[in-house]
Amino acid sequence: MVGNASRAAIISDRRITGLSADVIAELVAELGPLWHDRHQARLASRPRKRAVGAGAKHRLVFVGRFLATLVHLRHATTHHVLACWFGVDRSIITRAIAEVRPLLAERGCTISQGVRLRTLAKVIDHLGTDG
Repeated sequence: MVGNASRAAIISDRRITGLSADVIAELVAELGPLWHDRHQARLASRPRKRAVGAGAKHRLVFVGRFLATLVHLRHATTHHVLACWFGVDRSIITRAIAEVRPLLAERGCTISQGVRLRTLAKVIDHLGTDG
């Protein structure tokens, strides 16, 4: 699991997420409550099988989910690599990205469709055409 030091390193190095620490803090403050409300609504929408507070706890809190999504969107990092980096199962990363991306999209943070550079040759060709 990513500890506080690792989280701080991800936030402080703009090359990893592409955003400054201030912007990340603003987004977390804005999107965190929305994510929490949706999570609680999803839990309330189905009948309980366990008592309140029972069951597994989140191994990846919202900030970790948000950072994993930012890294995935910026670098197209695979879910498996992110899972290894954050110390969780791949399915947790997949679910985290699926939960956070719509929140970012509703806020107006979208990824432009178009160029998908999947190989080094395509990256070099793209850089050559764009200068």
